[in-house]
This record gives sequence, structure tokens and C-alpha cells, in this order.
Amino acid sequence: MVDRSGARVRRIVCGLAGIALLTGCVTNVEDTGPVPPKVAVQAVDALAARVPADIAAAGEVVVGVNVPYQPNEYRDRHGAIVGFDVDLMDAVTAVLGVRARYTESAFEKIIPAVQAGTYDIGMSSITDSVEREQQVDFVTYFSAGVQWAQRTGRHVDPANACGKRVAVQATTVEHIEEVPAKSEACVAAGRDPIIIDAFDEQSAVTNALVLGQVDAMSADSPVTAYAIEQTDGKIEPAGPIFDAAPYGWAVAKGSPLAPVLRDALQHLIDTGQYRQITENWGVQEGALRTSVINGAREPTR
Repeated sequence: MVDRSGARVRRIVCGLAGIALLTGCVTNVEDTGPVPPKVAVQAVDALAARVPADIAAAGEVVVGVNVPYQPNEYRDRHGAIVGFDVDLMDAVTAVLGVRARYTESAFEKIIPAVQAGTYDIGMSSITDSVEREQQVDFVTYFSAGVQWAQRTGRHVDPANACGKRVAVQATTVEHIEEVPAKSEACVAAGRDPIIIDAFDEQSAVTNALVLGQVDAMSADSPVTAYAIEQTDGKIEPAGPIFDAAPYGWAVAKGSPLAPVLRDALQHLIDTGQYRQITENWGVQEGALRTSVINGAREPTR
């Protein structure tokens, strides 16, 4: 992790895939492969003129982000925050004639910090939900589903995981809603609940599965796909992608920044630059055609 001064601290990761999947621990940083090149983006004067005055005067937006959550946001070998989310936000802010300044935060503190005005934007693969829309506004930028993974050759059915041990990242939709709902259904049917192991970082979730400490993991579909790719065959998908929902950038309720971000992103969608960014990171299956403000839907039962 990295402290507020920006000094890099190396983490100890046991058996982390992409470097050396051994039985012991290795010292490593979060990056597990080359970072694709940035897509060149030019400012659009008509959109830049709509940026709120305080942000325009500062020349930057302050963005709260939680890492690591590969491939969306994580630190490379030099300690810089990189990823699909980062490249997309950098492109959007370039359209608006400002820059993004990323500030690391605990995931659960991002929305309160946006509400308090500490961050202009919360950007950390946050699912736009009806509940969260009561706290902040969201500008949708991607569609992600839930994808489980299992150790290769060890069958786990996400729809029938009673009594299994499942790893999730703390405070995500998988931790708060998806897996608990499945566990409650198990109990209602007179079966054993799902044992939920919550970790602060997604890298630890993946690591727990690789080492066999859990039976499965549940994460957003691009995150699970990336984890599978990086583990050199140690884990594989467990069932199909389900419960697709939009990711959104969180801004303060009623903020004039929301429609500006939406229109800047729509510009990138219309020019094809957004699609190129998604393809650079291998997440094009979740690409949107239209960005909206507060795109969550009430869940169906």
C-alpha cells in the first residue's frame, strides 16, 4: 500500500499469481503485467467551459480510489495507480481540460468523503445501486456482472454453495448483498449457511482461493476474469456471469459535475476512444453505449 506522502511500501503476498505461485510467501508489489499505453485525448472547449469554477481554477479533480482491484485500479511496479478505471478517468478529465489527482482511501470511506467534499469524485469500481443513490449521484461508465471462481477442477455451483467457504472483498456488493442473500436462502431451506471470508483487498481474496483456504471467490466480472488470467491455470470460472449492474463515478448529490462527466464520457464513447480503452484492458464486454446519471434499477425478485 502507499501512504499519503506517496512513498511506496512493498507488501508481503503469499503465493500471489503472476510472479511465483509457490507454497511460501514472496515479496511483491501489486502489478502483474505490462500496463497498456494511454489513448491520446484532446480537450473539448465546449465541455471544458462547463467544468465547475472551483475545479477549473484548481486545474484538477480530486479522485478517491481504493486499491488494489486489478485490472480496474492498482499500483504498478513504480507505485503509480494504474488500471482501466484510471485510464478512463484520465481520458475524461483530458476532455475537460483538467487533470485527475488520485488519493488512496479505504473503500468504505470513499462515499462519505465525497459527501463531505473531501473528494470531487469517488472512483473505485463502485456499483451504482438504488441504496447508494440516496447518498450520492452516480455517472455510469461500465457494466459489470458478478463472476465466481473456483480452484481448477474443484466444482462449485454459485447457485448451490450451501456450506462452502467463499471469499469476497469487504464492503463490496458481493460481501454486503450477493453472497449473504445466497447464504440466507440456504438457511431458509434448512441447509448450512455459506461461510463468508471478507478481505480488505481483492489480491488477498484471490490469494486465499489459490492457496485453497476457501472453496470459491465472488467478485465483479472484470476482476475475476483478470484474476483467472493471472493465476496461470490455478483457478477457473465457476458458473456464468450474472446480475449485471453499472459501475458509477460518485459525486455529491446535485453536483453540477455529474452532467459534465456524463457528457465528457459520452464524447469518448461517440469517438470510439472509450472502446479502445476498454479493449486495451480486455474488458470490452462491459462497455456502455450510453452514460447516464443514476442508472441503478430496483432489483427484481
